Amino acid sequence: MKLKEKIEKFGGTTTVGVACTDGTVLACDSRATAGHVVASKEARKIYAVTDRIAVTIAGAVGDAEKLVELLQAEARLYRVVEGREIEVMPLARIASRVLNSQYLFPYIVNLLLGGYDSKPRLAFVDLDGTVTEERMAATGSGSPVAYGLLERMFREDMEVSEALPLVVQAVRVAMKRDIATGNEIRAAVITDEGVRLL
Repeated sequence: MKLKEKIEKFGGTTTVGVACTDGTVLACDSRATAGHVVASKEARKIYAVTDRIAVTIAGAVGDAEKLVELLQAEARLYRVVEGREIEVMPLARIASRVLNSQYLFPYIVNLLLGGYDSKPRLAFVDLDGTVTEERMAATGSGSPVAYGLLERMFREDMEVSEALPLVVQAVRVAMKRDIATGNEIRAAVITDEGVRLL
């Protein structure tokens, strides 16, 4: 199976992230698909990696879960060695190195890492290891639909209270047009007080 076919088979979901002035907001659906089958209606797609960083996953569930476990372990190791919490972009670069090193047997996963270190941050990590810091991003098969709303409504000066309804609405809109996005909407808010899963 070619890489493009794997992405199409396992990439069914919608995850959205927005970096605001006072925090970062993430949202996703809870449907997991395997081809044309709804494999789960309660899939977990947002994970807390540290007290101030959360991640959304889109792609093959097994690959994504193993990568999240690795990032959690790396964050704990960083805390022990450095005596402080890892920041968003260094953690995104660790994910990038792992993904890029698996060129022949790739992890089929896209990540959004949202967090708060010196300021709110959002990083997009593609399955080939590309890392970009974003103010707003979406992943998964429903992302083109979600971007339609995000591009129109997103503002650079948004606060969490404004962005949370926007990211939820972006996932809701994707649910209406993308068959692989559905069931419940889950969200996370990350501020200087930490990660709050909703």
